[in-house]
Amino acid sequence: MGRRSIRIVLGSVVLGAWAPPGADAAEARRMSKAVFEDKVRGGWAGQMIGVSYGAPTEFRSNGKIIEGNLHGYLDWTPERLLNAINQDDLYVEMTFAEVMDTVGLDATTAQYGAMFKDSGYELWHANAGARRLLNHGLSSPATGHPAHNAHADDFDFQIESDFIGLMCPGLPGEANKYADRVGRVMNWGDGLYGGMFFSGMYAAAFFENDPRRVVEEGLLSIPKKSAYALIIRDTLAWSALYPDDWTKTWRLLTDRWDKDDVCPDGALNSFNIDAKLNGAFVALGLLYGRGDFAKTLEVSTRAGQDSDCNPSSAAGILGVMLGYDKIPEVWKAGIPALADRKFAFTRYSFNEIVASTMARAYRVIEGVGGSAGGDVIVVPRQEPKAPPLEQWRAGVPVKLVPHGDTAWAYEGEWTAAEKTRHADQAGASATLTFRGTGIALVGHARPDGGRADVYLDGKKAGEIDAWTLKGTNDNDAWHRMDLADGPHTVRIVVREDKDTRSSGTRIRLDRAVIYGRAGR
Repeated sequence: MGRRSIRIVLGSVVLGAWAPPGADAAEARRMSKAVFEDKVRGGWAGQMIGVSYGAPTEFRSNGKIIEGNLHGYLDWTPERLLNAINQDDLYVEMTFAEVMDTVGLDATTAQYGAMFKDSGYELWHANAGARRLLNHGLSSPATGHPAHNAHADDFDFQIESDFIGLMCPGLPGEANKYADRVGRVMNWGDGLYGGMFFSGMYAAAFFENDPRRVVEEGLLSIPKKSAYALIIRDTLAWSALYPDDWTKTWRLLTDRWDKDDVCPDGALNSFNIDAKLNGAFVALGLLYGRGDFAKTLEVSTRAGQDSDCNPSSAAGILGVMLGYDKIPEVWKAGIPALADRKFAFTRYSFNEIVASTMARAYRVIEGVGGSAGGDVIVVPRQEPKAPPLEQWRAGVPVKLVPHGDTAWAYEGEWTAAEKTRHADQAGASATLTFRGTGIALVGHARPDGGRADVYLDGKKAGEIDAWTLKGTNDNDAWHRMDLADGPHTVRIVVREDKDTRSSGTRIRLDRAVIYGRAGR
């Protein structure tokens, strides 16, 4: 274990003392542009390989390790890389990169949000919530705040942050600056920290050969007391205690952290799209892969949950460490044939996003006093600086109340199906009395969505606007997480008005998620 030590404090395993990155040398670092380009290519290639490798198992193994011979149903061929062209975690980050290329590096959160509002691709979770809110007139960064977006802790920005680290070689402070601007479009708190952690690891990977050190350096980019930092410290500590058994660390992580997911879709079931759990699986792949490309892919995929985005980021970070030339040929053989093909919904091909990344990186380097002239880049040393702590204290999900539960009282004309119930006529109402500290009303917004008033304990508390653009897969109808612990009554009353863009007045109700105090 070398100079790293492990200590246990109040039952929580934490990482022992270690010297901060760069503490032993203050001079600027130098890298030839040829090597830099090779590493940028490695980062983008790694993402493409990882997402294509894991795509067949995405969210098909939740709360359990993917067993058996992966290659029994994941036969790898060069043609498999075609999958990367239409992957959202690649084309979404590229459209944010396009804002930087067109507006400039000083683009604001509101400007990133304006781009997102008019995007034409299909979205889910925090991304979908943000785009829906933008189209209802809310501006970013409010669109990522948990007061408005029930998916604020989900991993959306985390899987789209890679491009930031790739343009900030050895500059974690700059990476955090851009992450804070982009990530607040759709996330907040731990959801935002996921992108900072990832981009910090990418920034470190340009000048670091040890995957463990890369994870440690990425950890310095987020607040020490955040839940996200705690799970990564657990991952580091347990991987040191059990260096030859990643499944042991996976089980410890799952037992401690795969619970109480706030996301209305993950509440009280095995599906978990939480940023910090999936981020820990990326760290797991890097730590146990130990620089081996195939092993890194395997561990980050077998860990389950988002088993395509996780190996995408793990392989992307390792791709920077290795450089494109050292990625084994078997994995990258399909890239040359695709190198000039545009990624869906973007203006970039593989070759073009590499060139764009390098051009932005040169501006970032020069902006902090470095040099990008000639054949060598000179990068000043920059220590990571974590942002102020922000945590969503939403309580924990304690109960699901499906639309057909007898706890609901309906008035007016409602039509029931297996998974949902809907009403189109003004005056139709649904009432639920519950006990807890919060509630999320779950019902999909669609192009025919209408409006409803929401009353909490007899007082008007907000409204539901269930219209959204096609392809914006959002089911966060309405939520409140700051209630006094006790009995409450929520009532939905369908209105006759609607968004002028809507083709109907339909309100859908799938279920309610009730939140309470941990340990009740």
